[in-house]
Amino acid sequence: MEKKSFERFWEIDLLRGIAVIMMIVFHLLYDLNYFNIYNLSLYSGYFLIYVYLIGTFFFLLVGISLTLSYNKAKVSLTKGELKLKFIKRGLKIFGLGLLITIISFYFLDEGFVIFGVLHCIGLSIILAYPFLNLRNFNLLLGIIFIFFGIILKQFSFNFQWLVWLGFKPIKFYTIDYFPLLPWFGVILIGIFIGNTLYPNHIRIFKFRKIPEIKAIRLFTFLGQYSLIIYFIHQPILLSIIYLFFVF
Repeated sequence: MEKKSFERFWEIDLLRGIAVIMMIVFHLLYDLNYFNIYNLSLYSGYFLIYVYLIGTFFFLLVGISLTLSYNKAKVSLTKGELKLKFIKRGLKIFGLGLLITIISFYFLDEGFVIFGVLHCIGLSIILAYPFLNLRNFNLLLGIIFIFFGIILKQFSFNFQWLVWLGFKPIKFYTIDYFPLLPWFGVILIGIFIGNTLYPNHIRIFKFRKIPEIKAIRLFTFLGQYSLIIYFIHQPILLSIIYLFFVF
């Protein structure tokens, strides 16, 4: 049986690359603020909108990418193998999140990462598997999850064991917090978009090949290696800031 060749959609890599740059810019500002080089209010006003825009951008793309990966893999894998593939992938990313938890606890102690971006993405990949064949239901469910997440954000609770879901304990503080509510809802909407625009790994709209523009080529390159960049960009930024501003 001839193996089917699947196209890589450059526009998805482009959007992911843009999100990577947006994230790096925010973390640069955060680090400058942390070292008191510039005093910025990063979690209010326009900066807060920027933070939520980055998160929404990333998590929508996670959902879209999951549909592409699923539709590509289901051609050659059994249902059991396919499920195991997503469990392994989710555990791998969640494990990287745990590594960030350990590193941030060692260096920060107060405010260390408890359930950040990678924790949420890793767990969401596992939870999303039953929804990857669905479309309109994901849109409805995603909106419901986002709604409840927004409501939960207004309250604090006297227990900690549901912090991963969105139930923030009293006086809770962490530098990176992305609970399943509302962010799993954003991923479900991303799955809806993916299954709508790229059903069975086929683009329903026409797009020419990637333009020969250096900026676009750069963004698509960054988008292809977004996980690696996410994991290494902060040590690089901190090293640069330390050398030029702190040392």
